[in-house]
Parts: sequence; structure tokens; C-alpha cells
Amino acid sequence: MDTRTSPFRERVTRLREVLAREGVQALLVPSADPHLSEYLPERWQGRQWLSGFTGSMGTLVVAQRAAALFTDSRYWEQAERELEGSGIELVRIASAAAPAHLEWIVENVPRGGTVAVDGQVLGLASAQALQARLEAAGIVLDTGRDLLGDIWPARPALPAAPVYEHRPPHAVRTRAEKLAAVREAMARHGATHHFVSTVDDIAWLLNLRGSDVEYNPVFLAHLLLDARGGRLFVGDGKVGAAERAALAADGIVLAPYGEAGAALAALGERNSLLLDPKRVTLGLRQRVGRGCAVVQAINPSTLAKSRKTEAEAAHVREAMAEDGAAMCEFYAWMEEALAPSRPHGAVSELTIDERLSAARARRPGFVGLSFSTIAGFNANGALPHYRATPEHHAVLEGDGLLLIDSGGQYLGGTTDITRVWPLGSVSAAMKRDFTLVLKGTMALSRARFPRGTPGPMIDALARAPLWAEGIDFGHGTGHGVGYFLAVHEGPQTISRTTPEPQMAMEPGMITSIEPGLYRPGQWGVRIENLVLTVPAHTGEGAAFGEFLEFETLTLCPIDTRCIEPGLLRADEVAWLNAYHATVRERLAPRVHGAARAWLERRTAAL
Repeated sequence: MDTRTSPFRERVTRLREVLAREGVQALLVPSADPHLSEYLPERWQGRQWLSGFTGSMGTLVVAQRAAALFTDSRYWEQAERELEGSGIELVRIASAAAPAHLEWIVENVPRGGTVAVDGQVLGLASAQALQARLEAAGIVLDTGRDLLGDIWPARPALPAAPVYEHRPPHAVRTRAEKLAAVREAMARHGATHHFVSTVDDIAWLLNLRGSDVEYNPVFLAHLLLDARGGRLFVGDGKVGAAERAALAADGIVLAPYGEAGAALAALGERNSLLLDPKRVTLGLRQRVGRGCAVVQAINPSTLAKSRKTEAEAAHVREAMAEDGAAMCEFYAWMEEALAPSRPHGAVSELTIDERLSAARARRPGFVGLSFSTIAGFNANGALPHYRATPEHHAVLEGDGLLLIDSGGQYLGGTTDITRVWPLGSVSAAMKRDFTLVLKGTMALSRARFPRGTPGPMIDALARAPLWAEGIDFGHGTGHGVGYFLAVHEGPQTISRTTPEPQMAMEPGMITSIEPGLYRPGQWGVRIENLVLTVPAHTGEGAAFGEFLEFETLTLCPIDTRCIEPGLLRADEVAWLNAYHATVRERLAPRVHGAARAWLERRTAAL
């Protein structure tokens, strides 16, 4: 890109003119919206609009003489390419939670200077850390202005897509039951009111879905509950008459989206408000009436929705089977299309995305993708969050490994799976890497642990086979998955982070297991299944407390052509063969012809 004409360099220059006019020394632009969503509506993609970086995680800081983007190893190569010519420095950080941007601000803003950030998109917990660091450095924090609005003339409007009901049989628990459970939690906290901003919590709690955020069946709204009813702050015209009447029957009335702050301000001395400091913005917290007592605790709905019921788990298993059948159909086509003995047109990473998405779309209950498909051949597979584009993609020719990370949204569940497939000849080094990652996937999949163990405490089980060889991966091992909701949800996480009480593994939680190994410029390996946490029957009774284990939900073969058998123990081979037998048994009635033959071939015992 010509650095003299980069639109992003020009936007940064215009922003600096605004900063100088307003007497501000730096602007902090987080990847967030007023709901602290992971995936953002276009209106709040200010970091992407200003910098050109399209990754889902990153923090941008623009000062008068320098600008920097902070992101973790999943996006380093992508960020280097997308930031070229913008004049923005890439700062590599260890994880999304790393506070490197705070130190950068202190180094680049003089004592007595002002740092601005829009408080409406700044998380309360993040704001507290930012405020403490800037105060120590004698820097003023201004959270009352949205300075991007001054230079973003064609800023997208709020999404206007309609809201719809998530209905039985897939909506297993009624809205009234969920509201009653949340109000019981409010009472335990001594709260008269509860404010919810996270869109997946609201969608789950009210049995509603939408399409305001790409890949996530959610809608923009805030919810204020009291002991008897509640107000849903949502865009005009988004909720139809039938849905409005159903909400009213459960005590929920509609209010304009922009009036949530005023409703918080109206709370007074006789009120106490329960809110989650990690799931509400500073701007909304500042609107709470001065006399209102505030109780800070995790949203009760966040805990509740992470624990799927037996009936919900049954629907998820059905969704997994449909997803697995779609993948059988697709992979049978792919192997035939890429067979060296057959003439075929060019098959690219873009083709993979198109054909796999089409196969899913033909399955019952399919609503859409759960995230943008990652199809990376060889060096592109070494980029954990790679996305092929018409301008930058690979044609599938020659030898190597093809990594495909994909998922679907079904009425009965959300899927997320990664597999790696051999094209042509596979080297001994590739097989070794694949097998080490597979050993990590199996080790955690087979684990037993006491109930209440925080997810971070079992992360090392998936890394141990890699650590033994002096290698590692830079992302988390596992994330929670929603029920026809966000593909990434909390509170559980399996990663190298400081354990917190709400991260405890509990029955009913659905979590990914996805260790990886990435060799920049060569290839990448990641093997991912979703698992359900279930009670473990250890034979020891209650003497040592309750133990848990994982039921593997994902149904798709793991390609044994990539395995180095000599690296597997007998018990690991037995686990893999048993898994493949289950996959074959569950999927065989749903596929026919070439897809059935492919399934039989790829689930043969090792």
C-alpha cells in the first residue's frame, strides 16, 4: 500500500487534528460496543475503520506523535499485513488481557496530559485498571466524549433486523422459569433491580433471538429487571406485536433503546442494583442514581446459561449429528475434487468455505454459521485466525496440510470444530506435529477432575505432550459455547489465566478442547472438539467428593493418515478407535452414497 495515500493514515491524521483542537493527547479505541460484545455491529467497529485491522481482538491507541495496535499471537501476521502504510505500530502482546497498552500510554503521554476514551464502550473493570494506572502517572482520563464521531462521516446506523422467538421444543426452559430463577438470585444479593447489558444473556433469558451481530443470533438491547417485571430497551420496530404481547405476559415491557441510561439514573435511595462489573460499561455505571446501592456480582444468567439441561444437551447432540453429516458430505466431495487421478478445476480456500457452508445449509435446523470459516493451507494454517479473502488466499495444489475451523448455528445448538487434512504427501515432521496435538486433545478429553475445579487448572493437560517436546501454542485451550447463541461464552475457560471462582467446571457446561501447533511460514495443526461436562462414576462413592469428566459431542473423523502411530500409546489408540466407532454409528444413518463411503473409510480402526 502506498503510505502516502493510505486511507487509514489519512484518518489517523484527521483524528490528530481533532485531538489537538480538543486539547487531548491520546485516544484509546477498544474493540467493544455498549454491550461489550466480542463480535461488533458495524457502528462500533471504530478500531477497524481507523486502523484497517480486521481481527476480532485488538486495542488501538493514537497519540500526537505515535500510534499503536496491541494484539496477541493469533493476529500478528494478519495485523502486520493490514497495518502496512497506516503509520500504526504493531505491539505484540501475550494475551488479550495483557496491559501493555497502559504502559505505552504512560510512555507517550506527558504528565498532566489527557487520554480520551468513549466511556459508553469501555468496560467497567477495564476502566478501573486504566484509571488507576493513569492517575499514578499524573494523566487525566476523559470518558465523556466519542471523538471518532467527528471524523467518521458515514458511520453506520444501529442495526434494524427484527427480533424473533426461540420456540419449543428447542427452547426447553420457559421465559418465566428463567426470570424467576434470576429474581431468586437478586433476592439472595438483596437487590431490588438487576441490569443486564450483554446481548447473549438477554437473548437467553427472554428466549429471543436476532441478527444484529454477525454469526451471533442476538440483538442489541439492555434489560432492567425488578421484583415483578422489567423493561427491555430495544430499537423501535424490532419487536413485533406477537413477541411484544408474549413479553408483556411475563411482565416485560418495551422502552426505546437510548433510554436505558435514564432508567438507571431514576433509581434512588430505596433501590439496590445488581450488576456485573465485567459485563457493563463505565458509561452506564456512571448513570446509576447517586442514592442507589450497587451490588457487584456476576450476572446470574451468565452462570445459568452455561449449564445446559439434559433436554438441551439432547438437542445439542442432534445438532452435532446434523453438523457431522454435513461434513461427511463436504469432505467426500473435497477428497474427490482434489484426487490427483481426476482432472478438476482450481479448488481454493475460498471454495472450501463456499462448499462447506452450503453443505451445512442443507441440514435441518440450520440457521447460519457460528463464525467465519477458517480454511488455511500450509503457511496460512499457521495463522490461528486466518481468513481467506478474494485478494489473499491459496489454491489447494501440491503437498501439505489443510486446516479447517468452522461451525454452525442450529436451532438446537452451536457447533465449532477444527480438523486438519493431508493433501498429497505428508512429511514426517507434519505427522509428528499432528500426533502431538492429537495427544493433547485426547489427554484433556479423557480427564477426570473434582467438581468445581477452575478451567485454567486443567489447561496444562492438553499442553503436556507439546511441552515435553519444548513447544507450545499461544491461544487458550478451550472456551465455553452457547446454546444457539455465541460460539464463545463464559464464565468457564480452559486457558493460562488466573483462576476465578466463576470459572469452575460444572455439569452441563459445553467447552471446546483445541490445542494447536503453528510453524510460521510452514503449516499449522489444531484439532478441536466440543465436550459436555458430565458426572464421572469413579467407583469410590462420595468418599472423595464428586468428580466430573467430558463427553465428546463433536462427530467427525480425525484423519489417521496424518498420525505417526509410534508416538501413540495403546490406550490412546483405543480411545481414538472408540471415538471413530461412535462417529460411524451416529452418522451412518444420516449419510448415503459417496458420503457414507467416505465415513466408513475415515473411521476405520487404527
